[in-house]
Amino acid sequence: MLAASVASAAPPAGFREGGSLGAVSVAEGFDHPLFVCSAPGETRVLVVEQPGRIRWIESGRPSKRVFLDVSHQVSYGGERGLLGLAFHPNYATNGFLYINYTDRSGDTQVVRYTVRADRDSVEAGSAKSILSVIQPFANHNGGMLAFGPDSMLYIGMGDGGAAGDPFANGQNVRALLGKMLRLDVDHGDPYAIPPGNPFHDHPNDGRAEIWATGLRNPWRFSFDPGAGLLIIGDVGQNKYEEIDVVDAARAGANYGWNVREGAHGYGFPRPGPANRVEPAVEYDHHDGCSVTGGYAYRGRAMPDLAGTIFYSDYCSGWLRSFRWKNGKATDQTQWNVGKLGSVTSFGEDADGELYVVAYDGKIWKLVAR
Repeated sequence: MLAASVASAAPPAGFREGGSLGAVSVAEGFDHPLFVCSAPGETRVLVVEQPGRIRWIESGRPSKRVFLDVSHQVSYGGERGLLGLAFHPNYATNGFLYINYTDRSGDTQVVRYTVRADRDSVEAGSAKSILSVIQPFANHNGGMLAFGPDSMLYIGMGDGGAAGDPFANGQNVRALLGKMLRLDVDHGDPYAIPPGNPFHDHPNDGRAEIWATGLRNPWRFSFDPGAGLLIIGDVGQNKYEEIDVVDAARAGANYGWNVREGAHGYGFPRPGPANRVEPAVEYDHHDGCSVTGGYAYRGRAMPDLAGTIFYSDYCSGWLRSFRWKNGKATDQTQWNVGKLGSVTSFGEDADGELYVVAYDGKIWKLVAR
């Protein structure tokens, strides 16, 4: 995921060039930022920094006050660090937030914290462990977590790293690696298995936490409640990057890895899973190296773009989008916004406006022009 940037490419065949959208810098100076969001009921924009801190944007700079600091318990470097943040849908009343990080041993930890009454920082002693997953290698940790329209907590888990998924975790339903997990954090201790999970009624056949299989490194994903969609940017191996789009209520989807890379067979010839999901969009490594996205625009400032799904690439820094219509990507566009840098994430503020995060510390906002 974290590699050197290269020059932005011209729009590929089949794409139009969009000129009605701009990207304005709203902040800089963050320490290797990886995510941005707003808490329910608040207007501040919070930024997740890979070394283990969360701060908000204050007059175009990182706030002097730290919202949360777990740097002392995080292994930081490469693809490790503080990787994800999600606020409980009832955050305004319960004060719960969830983070995803790699601990000092490099293993994934999903932990719940409670915000202080002043809402400017988190109670240091409020940590409650939700999930721990051993990571065999230093890369492909996933890291994204988000609450779905069903109020369940979804966690994107990479295949465990190295290259080629050496333990075949992607297709192993007894492993949590290479999966999308779905947990009910409002019941059970520390969670319950929600009805609808594929192995909810058959836990001996597979891990009950699993919602979907066949993922390599779902670095960033999002929900579009306006269209009832789950959108996943799954980072590829040597050749192809992909964006997957499915009905958010679809249980048991198989995204193909490590039998498939994008819409192509991987390794020696093998039949793909019968229930596999083909990518909505893919591109090869002449055009980038690590997909970031995607997010559907649901803000109010640019109504003509409602439902448009945006994505980028860590190495190329372009901004692209498509619309999802009748199960196909349409209106594919590359936007003339200049080079955004090494893009690590998208995110939304309280109004649904979209932001783009660059690894060099800059936060961009997408605006009409």
